[in-house]
Amino acid sequence: MAEARTVVINVSARHVHLSPEHLEVLFGPGYQLTVKKHLVQPGQFAAEETVAVIGPKGSFPRVRVLGPVRGKSQLEISATDARTLGVPAVVRLSGNIAGTPGIVLEGPKGRVELTEGVIVAQRHIHMTPADAERYGVTDGQVVRVKTRGTRPLTFDDVVIRAREDMALEMHIDTDEANAAGIKDGDIGEILL
Repeated sequence: MAEARTVVINVSARHVHLSPEHLEVLFGPGYQLTVKKHLVQPGQFAAEETVAVIGPKGSFPRVRVLGPVRGKSQLEISATDARTLGVPAVVRLSGNIAGTPGIVLEGPKGRVELTEGVIVAQRHIHMTPADAERYGVTDGQVVRVKTRGTRPLTFDDVVIRAREDMALEMHIDTDEANAAGIKDGDIGEILL
């Protein structure tokens, strides 16, 4: 009998990734992020720092910054957050921000107007190439995941992201977690 393709599911709340340039505009020249909590993905962390996110219709006063800095700034939200802010809910994989809505970020030292970068992150599973081989999947493959939460359901359109610098973990947003009754650490089964 084949090994069950199980994966830990964690909920990705709204957060922002900053470029080095935008970090300095928002927090001051030479500023470095402060680690609040290390995340499951190697080298990634929730920072102590937060920024205000201001949309055409609404705002969020304290959105957590995730580190380390990235090549481009990006805001990841849920569809409900998008409605609150007044921006379209564009579903994309993290990093694929071309043609997405913009937003205003405000920090203690300055303000940045992003012309693009607001996404609802497509549900995805991080894993190493060895995990992918063991589970019989490939980077970029789209799978389904059956949950075992209090309100079990099956998620379609889950993208495999296999790289050496990743740890086995599925990410969903808060809307999806609430709909399925999922909390951090619940288990899902990858269906091919």
